[in-house]
Amino acid sequence: MFNDLFSLAIYDDQMQIEKCELSAFVRAVTELYGLEQGRISEKDWLDESDLLDDPPRSEIRNWRSVTIAASARLADRLSVPLPDRKLSAV
Repeated sequence: MFNDLFSLAIYDDQMQIEKCELSAFVRAVTELYGLEQGRISEKDWLDESDLLDDPPRSEIRNWRSVTIAASARLADRLSVPLPDRKLSAV
């Protein structure tokens, strides 16, 4: 019984960390790039969290890696090709 309570406490802690990480990420994206990108990035973050290899009830989950992966999706979405520039001879 104690073991179950301990596991539940760890799970609750991980859920709180997950919520904080997601909230901070979405807030930052929304501040920098607007509400639409914030919403899309929230979905990206949740999609990436589903791809985590860790079992859902593991003691430690790497939420920062989820944020990094979602940030990469954002960067891909926002990247704009640079115009071709010809180097001038000096």
